Amino acid sequence: MLAFDLYRPRVRPALTVVGAPPAARFGRWTPYLRAVAAYLAVRVLGVAMLAVMAAPRDLPLLERLSAWDGWWYLQIAERNYGGVPEPLDAAGELFPAAPMGFFPLYPGAMRVLGELGLPLLAAGLVVSTGAGVVAACGLQRIGERFGGQRVGLVLVVLWAGAPMSITQSMVYTESLFVALAAWSLVGVLERRFGMAAVCTMFAGLTRSTAVVLVAVVVVAAVLAATRGRGRDRWQLLGWAAIAPLGLAGYWGFVAARTGSLTGWQDIELRGWGVRWDWGREAAEYTVRLLTREGSRFETLVLFVTVAAVILGAVMIARRMPWPLVAYGIGVAVLAIGTAGFPQMRGRFLLPAFVLLLPVAVGLAKRRPSTAVAVAAAFVLFGCWYSAYSLTAWQHGI
Repeated sequence: MLAFDLYRPRVRPALTVVGAPPAARFGRWTPYLRAVAAYLAVRVLGVAMLAVMAAPRDLPLLERLSAWDGWWYLQIAERNYGGVPEPLDAAGELFPAAPMGFFPLYPGAMRVLGELGLPLLAAGLVVSTGAGVVAACGLQRIGERFGGQRVGLVLVVLWAGAPMSITQSMVYTESLFVALAAWSLVGVLERRFGMAAVCTMFAGLTRSTAVVLVAVVVVAAVLAATRGRGRDRWQLLGWAAIAPLGLAGYWGFVAARTGSLTGWQDIELRGWGVRWDWGREAAEYTVRLLTREGSRFETLVLFVTVAAVILGAVMIARRMPWPLVAYGIGVAVLAIGTAGFPQMRGRFLLPAFVLLLPVAVGLAKRRPSTAVAVAAAFVLFGCWYSAYSLTAWQHGI
């Protein structure tokens, strides 16, 4: 009972009542407006740093913002899964099924905006930016539970400037997924399981990382159902059944198209060499960097990975709500236990935004000057790391 009560919502006084003055109603949204402003300011800094580092290398900024996976999403949005020109596998051979390795919600949203007259590249950037704004509001809401509005604001700033945060301003799915994951976790923490289930369902149509979110939401809903009665119990079980539909539905679609129950995993393996190996590659990668010479970027990836592990341990030690701990550590385990692109681990860890909560709580308790200085240093490092990955680093991110 105690474990579940840890995230029972706090009772908050109503901010808007009948006859409340406009200032009181507006004040309810002030923390979110502040969070959005801070998020956009950090993202402008990140894109500006990318532009500065790309210019001497004659790398067009828009080309960098649509590089790597961005090319696939643009092709899928324009031509659907069957029209991507000459899709290749990891060996450089023609692989028509490769586009199905990318989930449909993000390119689908791009296509909708494209049909309204917006160029697809602009559509992708609009979707990413808009989703980032929604994500910032979700992070603000979560952070407020751990010390008030200041914690939420610091959490938003840290995530907006984290290593590989540049993908939040690219034709990539990080912003959209985190927006859905954040509000899903808000739903769990506040026992609004309808919102949690629907957000999780759409997250499952965005990227495979949703498997962790699905597990958290289903377990939380089932636990709540065991304490419910009658109609409430069945309603909670219904939400638990809805949460996995997005991920299971897309995996089922790919299975039907490929004729294999593990069709999506097979595509990932042949297309990009990505597979689950229980962390063996990560261990070998760590040993290699510690015993032999490695590149600057590879060393930084190891640093970010170790930091994520430490922050996960801190969350456990501080007995933070189990849904947040399970989600953050689950995403980290998924990133570390998956082989194929060890240099991409920094990006794979970006959806584990809750791991930044201990840092946000700690900084919020410090003097404003100290908090600003530390947060600024972190953001500058993260923005440089991101820009470096798209300019000096010549491989996939």
